[in-house]
Amino acid sequence: MKRWLSLLLFAFAATAAQAHAPAQGGMPLIELKLGKHALTAEVASNDPDRMQGLMHRRMLPENRGMLFVFRDVAHHGMWMMNTYIPLSVAFIDEAGVIVNIEDMQPHTRDSHTAKKPVRYALEMNQGWFRKRGIGPGVKIEGLERAPPPR
Repeated sequence: MKRWLSLLLFAFAATAAQAHAPAQGGMPLIELKLGKHALTAEVASNDPDRMQGLMHRRMLPENRGMLFVFRDVAHHGMWMMNTYIPLSVAFIDEAGVIVNIEDMQPHTRDSHTAKKPVRYALEMNQGWFRKRGIGPGVKIEGLERAPPPR
């Protein structure tokens, strides 16, 4: 009985630890909601993680993305050098509202820029937002759980 209870507690602890474990590159994970749609985002909140982004990855699970947290509110831009996955990026203001969404093609140096100053950018598989009817003006819930920018 004690052995069974010990195994059960170990399995529970391992599952709980995995739920909050860092993502592939050691970046923290957070849950975000866009209306009725939920996703898990790796958070790039420091310069090395923001510079690395999703470069060199060959796939991104369906409801998984990367949230970029910027130090300054500005007209931030994104590009796709060394990125294999076609992505869509949502630029998000300080209030958590999507300003604009841009589709980005792999291995390009085209700059995709926020139409007004933003604090965040959320990259998802290309078309993820469109398939769900998510566009400018939609508020994202859960951003307050993101680590502060460094």
